[in-house]
Amino acid sequence: MHFTRRTLLGGFVGAASLQGLALSAQVSSRSERTKLSMPGLYRGRVVAVEDAASIVANKYQAEPIREMMRRGMAELTGGTWAEAWRHFFQPGDVVGIKVNPVGQASGVISGPEVMHEIISGLNTAGIKNQDIVVYDRYHDQFFGAGFDKWLPDGVRTSYAAKDYDNIQQGMDGYDPDHYMDMGLVLPGYDIDNLQARRSYASRFITTQVNKLINLAVLKDHQSAGVTLCLKNLSHGLVNNVARSHASVSANACGAFIPAVVSLPTIRNKVVLNIIDGIRGLYHGGPSGKPQFVWEHRTLYFGTDPVALDTVGLKAIDAKRVAVGMKKTIDDTPDQFDTFVHKQPEHIELAGNMGLGEFDEKKIDLRRIRI
Repeated sequence: MHFTRRTLLGGFVGAASLQGLALSAQVSSRSERTKLSMPGLYRGRVVAVEDAASIVANKYQAEPIREMMRRGMAELTGGTWAEAWRHFFQPGDVVGIKVNPVGQASGVISGPEVMHEIISGLNTAGIKNQDIVVYDRYHDQFFGAGFDKWLPDGVRTSYAAKDYDNIQQGMDGYDPDHYMDMGLVLPGYDIDNLQARRSYASRFITTQVNKLINLAVLKDHQSAGVTLCLKNLSHGLVNNVARSHASVSANACGAFIPAVVSLPTIRNKVVLNIIDGIRGLYHGGPSGKPQFVWEHRTLYFGTDPVALDTVGLKAIDAKRVAVGMKKTIDDTPDQFDTFVHKQPEHIELAGNMGLGEFDEKKIDLRRIRI
């Protein structure tokens, strides 16, 4: 049987149904909207900085990455290194950095060399180390990847839960006043059970920081299609996310991701997105296998996560086609990617919900090759 992106069969959710599900989701969350709120100061602008020297013998190279960071932030904002960071941050801000530690087996996780330069930029803007908080949702994944060992003195860490579990409805680390309510539950749970149909934001994003930098990676994902900026937020900042991909056919990531990111406490606090694409994963994500990793040697910068994800998806698809595979939207299950249909359409739906720019004709992609 052939499935297309518009098919609706059994547990499989078609694109039109995904949009309806996303738009019907209800959010309860308060956060002041500012000029920095998503899609931010530079709607549709994406800066891609490539340097062949950024990775050598499978190791990130600090000095080339330092230069890439400076060129990228300057091109994004039109200012110097210090001026670029002062566009977004000022003394007194408490700034979170959302990393991605999933994928240690493949090595495709947020790079410490990139994170160090982010912290350096924040320091340049007058943010003290004690006002910087590096976060991921799960303590064991976060610390298991070694992020805590890479941080300068004074930089704090935070997490919402100890480790992954299959239900994910515990409230320790989450805020009952900030949630996304969607008619979507795990098998065996009552649709009228509010805790089963809501995803609550972590206390990290609601109470610990007033601004967030999203340090994403360039990676395939079995259910969402890709895990770039949007998914790094949606599945890292709330609980009860397993319901978004309960089985290989009951997949609703296309609706779930933009609905979560539209939470005001997320949408209004994420002011800068950086995709670490020094390494990329084009199949078998999110954990991945080494045979699907490639050295992309590129960092991406922007305030608009939808535009960034549109460009990132295109980069992953270009690699897939180059090795003889189908594009993400047309992919079919195999032993590494088992979901009936990947849902990269979450990017387009996020654009439709006003979270950023999806139309490639309106995306200002600026490429720099060092």
